[in-house]
Amino acid sequence: MQLNALISRLFCDMGHFPILFRNSALGLQSILCKTGFSEDVYNAVISRSVREGQSLLNARFRNCGENRKVQFESSKPEDFTAGEDGVIYAARSLQLSTEPTEFIVYAKDKETQEEWHMTVKLTLESAFTEDSVKDQKKIEEIVFPWQENKHSSHLKRQKRDWVIPPINLPENSRGPFPQELVRIRSDRDKSLSLRYSVTGPGADQPPTGIFIINPISGQLSVTKPLDREQIASFHLRAHAVDVNGNQVENPIDIVINVIDMNDNRPEFLHQVWNGTVAEGSKPGTYVMTVTAIDADDPNALNGMLRYRILSQAPSSPSPNMFTINNETGDIITVAAGLDREKVQQYTLIIQATDMEGNPTYGLSNTATAVITVTDVNDNPPEFTAMTFYGEVPENRVDVIVANLTVTDKDQPHTPAWNAVYRMTGGDPTGRFTILTDPNSNDGLVTVVKPIDFETNRMFVLTVAAENQVPLAKGIQHPPQSTATVSITVIDVNESPYFVPNPKLIRQEEGLLAGNLLTSFTAQDPDRYMQQTTLRYSKLSDPANWLKIDPVNGQITTTAVLDRESLYVQNNMYNATFLASDNGIPPMSGTGTLQIYLLDINDNAPQVNPKEATTCETPQPNAINITATDPDIDPNAGPFAFELPDSPASIKRNWTIIRISGDHAQLSLRLRFLEAGIYDVPVIITDSGNPHASSTSVLKVKFCQCDINGDCTDIDRIVGAGLGTGAIIAILLCIIILLILVLMFVVWMKRRDKERQAKQLLIDPEDDVRDNILKYDEEGGGEEDQDYDLSQLQQPDTVEPDAIKPVGIRRLDERPIHAEPQYPVRSAAPHPGDIGDFINEGLKAADNDPTAPPYDSLLVFDYEGSGSTAGSLSSLNSSSSGGEQDYDYLNDWGPRFKKLADMYGGGDD
Repeated sequence: MQLNALISRLFCDMGHFPILFRNSALGLQSILCKTGFSEDVYNAVISRSVREGQSLLNARFRNCGENRKVQFESSKPEDFTAGEDGVIYAARSLQLSTEPTEFIVYAKDKETQEEWHMTVKLTLESAFTEDSVKDQKKIEEIVFPWQENKHSSHLKRQKRDWVIPPINLPENSRGPFPQELVRIRSDRDKSLSLRYSVTGPGADQPPTGIFIINPISGQLSVTKPLDREQIASFHLRAHAVDVNGNQVENPIDIVINVIDMNDNRPEFLHQVWNGTVAEGSKPGTYVMTVTAIDADDPNALNGMLRYRILSQAPSSPSPNMFTINNETGDIITVAAGLDREKVQQYTLIIQATDMEGNPTYGLSNTATAVITVTDVNDNPPEFTAMTFYGEVPENRVDVIVANLTVTDKDQPHTPAWNAVYRMTGGDPTGRFTILTDPNSNDGLVTVVKPIDFETNRMFVLTVAAENQVPLAKGIQHPPQSTATVSITVIDVNESPYFVPNPKLIRQEEGLLAGNLLTSFTAQDPDRYMQQTTLRYSKLSDPANWLKIDPVNGQITTTAVLDRESLYVQNNMYNATFLASDNGIPPMSGTGTLQIYLLDINDNAPQVNPKEATTCETPQPNAINITATDPDIDPNAGPFAFELPDSPASIKRNWTIIRISGDHAQLSLRLRFLEAGIYDVPVIITDSGNPHASSTSVLKVKFCQCDINGDCTDIDRIVGAGLGTGAIIAILLCIIILLILVLMFVVWMKRRDKERQAKQLLIDPEDDVRDNILKYDEEGGGEEDQDYDLSQLQQPDTVEPDAIKPVGIRRLDERPIHAEPQYPVRSAAPHPGDIGDFINEGLKAADNDPTAPPYDSLLVFDYEGSGSTAGSLSSLNSSSSGGEQDYDYLNDWGPRFKKLADMYGGGDD
């Protein structure tokens, strides 16, 4: 089935134009189908302003069911492109000329490389005259029928046809809504009952409901105002089906472009723009760019912006120091005279207006441009005075002697303001330097080498100051400023100094005390001060060999100089002396005296080591000995070794042979010698002049040895050789140990006595352990009141009397006598034995001289912590108990009811 359609454009009066579908036989179409474009020339009517991506027309390509992979290309790819579906788009935003625009669209099969082409002709809306519009209005339906060739039985389609142009709909329309746009109709609606529908964004896809269609009449309408800034165009597809839903016509594409209205003001990207420009810039210097955007169509007048400067503050030196490019927003300088020292910042009010800046119809907005004038080095530093003065005490370093102040009009703390100072004269020896204070920019003249008042009393320096960066070009000022610095040196009291220091002398050792050694004096460098007096004293003399005269500095000895002393290192002895003046303030200096001591032969050689061990062997066994001498050459080796003549046993038992200048061998003459320790004297003589010799005793341990050469009877030898000193030391250790043991025993006894005395001295009133308190006892008088309360206590807790100290005893204690033998009650007594037990106890108490007197309470028996007796109910009263009357127990209350029942009530 072939589909032909025509969509008439929508003009301001929103007239209704139908779109017709023409139907033909399917079989005939398949027979006559030819691969390629459906038309040789496509015409489209569009507006003059075309934006990038805007769809222009749909170039239909027939595949004839072959499913070809076709690629479309434009002869003007820089302006127009073709999509894979054949829709032609604008490749960029452009303005079309009044003349029709033509270009060719090619279709190429990717597999067979077969090509087809057609021509696109674009015509502006203004090319349609009013007559053509009137003609269109008169035509309600345009039908492009299939024409039959009289000489052929085939149908032939006309070669040229109008492509359905887009529908242009202004945004923000006030209605009324729904507003009719166009009517779509098929020529088969006469024979069939058709239903029309539209699909796509804006219809059945989000945003839904913007466009609706009458399913019966095919009238397409818009339901509300459109906003081009949200959606610039809508791509819909119209469908025609029968009542059963079967497709009657092929869908057709409908493009609705939203026409822009000037409903948005320009908006600056920033409300405040910041820029900089260097002072002294020439006219035409670029400063900054401000940018505004308009949501309206930038290709139409509604979105075309123009910029201008409304105001400038301050207005000096000229009210028009800057200008702005009205299209790009670039701000440049137009006048000379930018000076940061006068005006540091300019504030411009910038206005952006659409409609190409039309003040009547365009919308405007403003922003602020803040332009900061940056500093350049157009002002050199200048000294505030021609001459600066300072003073410095002599011998002082790292002292600031003068402050050099400068002024600079440039921006502080920038390279154009920071000053650099240098000396151009007056300091050939480099005793001064000039540092820059980073905060104040002052020059600090500082002494870096000590100055001697006696040599230089004043300095006159020439200094120059300049900036870190050179002056800008065209500046007429000199690049630097110069000044003079006068520095006075102040004389101070300086320390005396020894000459030479250190002082070295050579002296033989052995110099006796009281001899003059040398004279060591100091000098005072203060030649121009009142003459001062120097006094000398000793500061360091490790061996205390020297003394110095406080007035003339003469050094004499106070002890014998000894080269072999521990205080002498490498034959050198060092002593330090102090020289002090009486200036204000007093000053002092030190000097070192170095005495190189020459060696004399004042020390005899000695044997080393002092002890040796030798084994009893059949072969001769020798002992190597070495001679040592604190002296040095020539008063030391080679040494001579010999044995003394007495006692005679020495040479009889031993022999000595020198094997080198410092070593000798001591050998045993005899084959057998009893094991033990032997003292062998050896005479050693050095090579000095005169010679010095000494007799050294070598202790030789002679013993039997094992195969390893170790003594086997070393314990016996050591015991036999134990000296008197060792024995005394052992005895002292034993005595000290015994004394410590005795002191420990005495301390333990004393502690026990103190503990016992503390327990016995307890106040009887505080002793409340099981005491019986008597409230109404008729005794034998006052002498009967000293009770022995200890008898009421448990016997096993009473301490024995034997360990109680004499003289510390309580009044209620019994006197010390032999303990009486009281009867002991059996573990399980018979009730009839109670009377015998009490009588025997009474008899024993009467004969006991230690018992308390008179009617005191007696202790007859102690049953221990646990009673072995049975219940009291097992005790039967004696035959004499029947004579007692116990009826009174009934009057004592319920507590004595049991006793009343047992003993009361007559004979029962």
